[in-house]
Amino acid sequence: MKNLSKFVLIFGAMAMIACGDKKEKDAEENTAIGTSTEETTQTRQADSQDAADSDVVEITIEGDDQMRFNMDEIKVKAGQTVRLTLKHVGQMDKNAMGHNWVLLTQGTEISEFGMSAMDAKANDYIPEGTDQVIAHTKMLGGGESDTIEFEAPEKGTYDFICSFPGHYSLMKGKFIVE
Repeated sequence: MKNLSKFVLIFGAMAMIACGDKKEKDAEENTAIGTSTEETTQTRQADSQDAADSDVVEITIEGDDQMRFNMDEIKVKAGQTVRLTLKHVGQMDKNAMGHNWVLLTQGTEISEFGMSAMDAKANDYIPEGTDQVIAHTKMLGGGESDTIEFEAPEKGTYDFICSFPGHYSLMKGKFIVE
């Protein structure tokens, strides 16, 4: 009889705990535990802002002291706003191992563009008056970063490069617009 009483007590305690967990889960679904109604409203407003930013794609690409980007292909949708951040994760100065990110128009001959860029040091190696550049970051040294925002062009495949002299042969990739 004594064992039966203990069993009933333990079973009853477990049932109460289980029911309490369900109520807590229901509360979490409606309002996060420990947040006020105001905080929940702010969260919903942030979610609405995220929905408004759904046409914004954020991309982070890195360049290093070995003349390499960490990705060689980027895919976006036509007309989408692209927020691209270039991070120079190396340590070398921009005069020795500078990097930028340059999105070229379709049909641009990379080697010809790279050769003309060599003469544009004062303009971050972007030739003045060129119509071959859709978007570009500034030239960066080790530990620096730059963020740009632009609208993705029409569907197609575009080249991106680093236009620092000699880098375009290794630091390049495809920017694919779907």
